[in-house]
Amino acid sequence: MAFDHRKYTAFRPVAKPDRRWPDQVIEKAPTWCAVDLRDGNQALVKPMSVAQKQRMFDLLVKLGFKEIEIGFPAASQPDFDFCRKLIEENRIPDDVKIQVLTQARPELIKRTYEALQGAQRAIVHVYNSTSTVQREQVFGLDRAGIREIAVNGAQLVKELAEQYPDTEWTFQYSPESFTGTELDFAVEVIDAVSDVWRPDEGQPVIINLPATVEMATPNVFADQIEWVCDNIRRREHISISVHTHNDRGCGVAAAELAVMAGADRVEGTLMGNGERTGNMDLVTMAMNLYSQGIDPTLDLSGMAEITEVVEACTEISTHPRHPYAGELVFTAFSGSHQDAIRKCLARRKDGDTWNVAYLPIDPSDLGRRYEEVVRINSQSGKGGVAYVLERDYNISLPRWLQIEFSKVVQGAAETNGGEVDSMTVHSLFEQRYLKVHEDWALRAYDLRRDEDGVHAEFTYGRESAPVRLEGQGLGAVEAVSDALEKRFGIEVAVDAYDEFALGEGTRANALACIRLTADERHCSAAALAEDTTSATLQALLSAVAQVVSGDEVKAGSEESAITA
Repeated sequence: MAFDHRKYTAFRPVAKPDRRWPDQVIEKAPTWCAVDLRDGNQALVKPMSVAQKQRMFDLLVKLGFKEIEIGFPAASQPDFDFCRKLIEENRIPDDVKIQVLTQARPELIKRTYEALQGAQRAIVHVYNSTSTVQREQVFGLDRAGIREIAVNGAQLVKELAEQYPDTEWTFQYSPESFTGTELDFAVEVIDAVSDVWRPDEGQPVIINLPATVEMATPNVFADQIEWVCDNIRRREHISISVHTHNDRGCGVAAAELAVMAGADRVEGTLMGNGERTGNMDLVTMAMNLYSQGIDPTLDLSGMAEITEVVEACTEISTHPRHPYAGELVFTAFSGSHQDAIRKCLARRKDGDTWNVAYLPIDPSDLGRRYEEVVRINSQSGKGGVAYVLERDYNISLPRWLQIEFSKVVQGAAETNGGEVDSMTVHSLFEQRYLKVHEDWALRAYDLRRDEDGVHAEFTYGRESAPVRLEGQGLGAVEAVSDALEKRFGIEVAVDAYDEFALGEGTRANALACIRLTADERHCSAAALAEDTTSATLQALLSAVAQVVSGDEVKAGSEESAITA
């Protein structure tokens, strides 16, 4: 059997009944370290060129990263050359530390310092693998042998740093494959390295705990981090860093829980590019904090630029549903979602705390337009259609017309098999409701109130052959209806009628929407005019025209609308 779960064993959780991290709340951003130029770069099918590396580095600086891992200069000549380029061309801001990676091997550590010569501030990141499977199956060493590699590497890192006193050095150690290492042994190795570097005597030290391969649920990783924080020596003098991968799809969650468990620093990449399923996504985690009212200390407001640069440098497309950065991440096609978004945005005032259904953050914070939020397809409903007309054309529809018109739009979407854009929505509305046949165009009207109510005199039709009618009623609509009933021998009953004043910047000042029953036929129409009375009377004429003229007038009968 090829697909057999019995070949795997469950990861053993940490026996930690005194765990405290579940009650912790993240209240400030951790120190960020972007590893796009090292861990991210080594995972690419086609590694970045020098120009691409420079573009990525400049973006990371612009976003506000103060610690940036730029490569593995001892293992790669392009990485070595790029490191020298940044230093010799003075491209590193004074408040930014570059970080470079090296294995705990003497020749590689020496080469690393050659690459960093002349740097103002730098982090030397040394590692060796400590996990059980690596010890037993890769290196063939016992615990003492692995610990000796780490200690020897730490000693050489310290000795060589003393030869470059003009550089402000930070030392970083990673017990690679930490998640597969026995916790007591991980602490033993960390303490041995700490004994060499002595952070308590002023040497800045970072201990990085990587989930080189994500092996368990995020809560287990948090237990591991808290256990190490509780048991290592000199904890108060050490910055605890985490570097999570995404093999189980939980890289961000693991990093967030690790911060709750005591981690001070987080390594990751923009958009999560990295080995296998990727690294922890810095954009997602930083924006998660932002959505909770926490300053992420990074400026991610230009999300379009971020995705453009990352895609250009990695040659990897951003998934349209990527959190915060994807093209469709804030887009609602669902009718109920659209309706809720529309109503929340309508109630919101400038300065209000953000509280909008289905939108965890304000898309405009990331440079996204509200036009991208509600988009129409066959799954959309009245709320989305109404929102598009309001947002783009300042046209507000009554609920009954929202319901009716949404069927028109849905029919068009089903026919086309895709998205219906804003211009098409407006065009459909014009064709079904606003279009006035010249035989039914209102030319003039005169309304006079007398002892019997309102007396209406009005003219409509072609300029060459106008029709003049008179009618009486309690109001203008009833009076005009009376005249039309007498003219065509029909009975008109107005079922719904709404009028709206339009905002500045529109060619018309009023919109009227009307639904009536004439000779047992339901008809709807709308009209735009300079005043509400003109709009109302025109809408009434257009609706009656559907009964009197039948198929010759395409102004929006229910039957033609639904089958459009």
